[in-house]
Amino acid sequence: MSQGPFMFTVRYLLPVVVVIGGILVMTGGGEINLEGGAGIVSAGLAIYFINWLIRLGASGDRERQREQRAREYFDEHGRWPDARQLRERGERGDQPR
Repeated sequence: MSQGPFMFTVRYLLPVVVVIGGILVMTGGGEINLEGGAGIVSAGLAIYFINWLIRLGASGDRERQREQRAREYFDEHGRWPDARQLRERGERGDQPR
């Protein structure tokens, strides 16, 4: 699955920019700057990990669709398909009912 420039920006570039901004704030010195910068760094890491969780959840959806195609193949042919047969079935556009 290809990702466009917007998705790349949201997934990777935005968290990096936020973390770098937090580090820059931390270099300002003082306890307040350190605490504020740490909060900003934490926000950048949170952005990255939330994106990761969303991608992980989406991969689970693809796995469920693959399982459904395998069950439909089993119903039609009486045996469990191999990976090649599932790919062919998915490429033909057969979708779960």
